[in-house]
Amino acid sequence: MPKGKNLHVKIGDNVKIISGFDKNKTGEVTKIYRNTGKILVKGINFKFKHIKPNTESDVGEIKQFEAPIHHSNVKLI
Repeated sequence: MPKGKNLHVKIGDNVKIISGFDKNKTGEVTKIYRNTGKILVKGINFKFKHIKPNTESDVGEIKQFEAPIHHSNVKLI
């Protein structure tokens, strides 16, 4: 996607996911990555990161975070 390309969504818009695992869910756009054409939607597309303990006294953990999705997979509502 060319730099500076305008997307059909803006920060704060309510969108509906039209494809993928979270299909038919709705959420609010919180961040836009214009250079990749992806957006971050609140409460959508959760991913998990498994973190190993660094020392023997530490414990491992699983962190959950929202991953961006492509703007073509959403529509305005």
